[in-house]
Amino acid sequence: MVTLGVRRWETLGDSVQGVNKRHNQDWYACEGTGGGDDPLVLAVADGHGSAKYARSGLGARFAVDRFLLRAAEFGRAARDCHEPGRLARLMTYARDDFPRALVHDWREAALGHWARNRSVADEGAREPEQDEKLVLYGTTLIGAVLTPWLFVAWQIGDGDLAVVEHDGVLRRPLAPAEEDLGDETESLCGPQAWRAVRTHWAPVFDEARTPRLVVLSTDGLSKSFASADGYREFVAGLDDRLTAEGSEGVRSALPEWLRQASQYSGDDTTLAAALRPVGPVPADAGAMETERKTET
Repeated sequence: MVTLGVRRWETLGDSVQGVNKRHNQDWYACEGTGGGDDPLVLAVADGHGSAKYARSGLGARFAVDRFLLRAAEFGRAARDCHEPGRLARLMTYARDDFPRALVHDWREAALGHWARNRSVADEGAREPEQDEKLVLYGTTLIGAVLTPWLFVAWQIGDGDLAVVEHDGVLRRPLAPAEEDLGDETESLCGPQAWRAVRTHWAPVFDEARTPRLVVLSTDGLSKSFASADGYREFVAGLDDRLTAEGSEGVRSALPEWLRQASQYSGDDTTLAAALRPVGPVPADAGAMETERKTET
């Protein structure tokens, strides 16, 4: 018997530093193929960046790295989602336990970094409270995992998850009922941050109805448009170009598109996207493709 898998998703992503910013505080990653044993995981994070959040670039990296580990583990667990009761248990875990575990992992990473990297100049100073330490690493996070049977995404803070469904309908399933005002947003450094994590749960019962495009982006992109309609038009245009031209041309043009957006928003601008494959192939076809942002 030949075991069939799903043709690996095509991914693209990039990140550009905001105008007049000293450092890029964003981070992103795309890992995996989307198969049952190798789920596709996408994540973008936006460190808050002001002096109050002096280590937020590291916080963004910790958020993405910890999400990759947790989400890949979750995706592999979804291989058995067709067993009786398994899907309901996975949904409960995704909505309740996954956010708690992710926030716990991120806090451990941030506090561990603090313990190893306290400045010599701080010797003799008052030891900050734990919450004060965590604020230094404050960041948002959007992450998604795609398997042949499940599409699940999580978000805390601003930024955007856009999904172009199989029929071309564009949705923003994690958009808040009310947009954040100004620069205020939920954060992984907030008290009981897991309560602020929003979850999108979408089992895939029919492969033909799998989303054809999933886009994660930090708010440097959406803020470059005068309204939410401008952002939606950007994603729709991205979908059109990917359909008409394939991923290579879009991949080469993406850095310039993000640079233009950052000039309007003034913010670091990051995008990670996955384009749905066409048709099944043997499960062993193709090695894992990985894209990861490099430090600027």
